[in-house]
Amino acid sequence: HDVLSAMEKQMRAEREKRATVLTSEGERDAQINRAEGEKQRLIKESEAKRQQQINEAEGEAEAILAVAQATAEGLRQVATALDAPGGTEAMRLRVAEQYVSEFGRLAKAGNTLVLPANLSDVGSMIALATNLVKDRGGERPTG
Repeated sequence: HDVLSAMEKQMRAEREKRATVLTSEGERDAQINRAEGEKQRLIKESEAKRQQQINEAEGEAEAILAVAQATAEGLRQVATALDAPGGTEAMRLRVAEQYVSEFGRLAKAGNTLVLPANLSDVGSMIALATNLVKDRGGERPTG
């Protein structure tokens, strides 16, 4: 009877040992799986953030390019208009309109403004702008 009891105890100890080993291996595998999951999550988050930054940069670059192209086209159209009959006179009128409009706006805002010009001589300001355009002569926008 003692031999049978000893054998049963030994078998029980072996089963408990195997159960402990299996439990510890299971816990270890679970920890590894959790760590691997966290690693994958962090990788995916950083990849998503990187892609977002790339997309934003590409969007900004496209916007800058669109503005540059629109500006170049506008300058081409202005150059063409200045070369047309009456173009210079139209430019003078437009500059005068903007001059009056801006100073009216500044007066309403109550800003203090120091300008190196004779404000009462709108004609000289228009002549200055016209001369700047004429001085540029052949330097028309290209592209």
